[in-house]
Amino acid sequence: MSDYRRYFVPGGTFFFTVVTYGRRPILTTDDGREFLRNSLTSVRKRHPFLLVANVLLPDHWHLIMQLPSGDDRYSLRMKQIKAKFTDQWLEAGLPEPVVTESQGKRGERGIWQPRYWEHTVRDEADLERCADYVHWNPRKHKLVDRVRDWQWSSFHRFVRLGQYDIDWGGTAPGGVEDDWGE
Repeated sequence: MSDYRRYFVPGGTFFFTVVTYGRRPILTTDDGREFLRNSLTSVRKRHPFLLVANVLLPDHWHLIMQLPSGDDRYSLRMKQIKAKFTDQWLEAGLPEPVVTESQGKRGERGIWQPRYWEHTVRDEADLERCADYVHWNPRKHKLVDRVRDWQWSSFHRFVRLGQYDIDWGGTAPGGVEDDWGE
């Protein structure tokens, strides 16, 4: 068994990749977007956080989350977001793939892959690199020819705030890794 540990930093900023079970393309459906939005809103009421950047792709979601000062419980937030999404999905009667026997024994469902990938953002340069990766991702996966054409991304907010030019992403941004958490 691997020695799996997470790094908790109170008030930290974290980059995540969360993947659907079996890489099912459910997240950009009308239901998927609504359930994720509802889950985020619900969890933020009890456990506040800033959603710095995010992009929703059919089978995975990248986000950068900043926690309040003194709070290091990102794992609680991610667990609740996934659970609330799953509850809504199942309550709507939408299909769920069969999970393995061992996953079923642990109470896991066939909506999300177990766990998620996480990276602790170290500094401003690292934050910029993570945000670039988030926003570049639809182009990386050949879902669009231009970053600006992907509608389920915080890229458009970044453009409004003057952090990107609307034509940003014509080529791969420097320092962006090819396979973060994917």
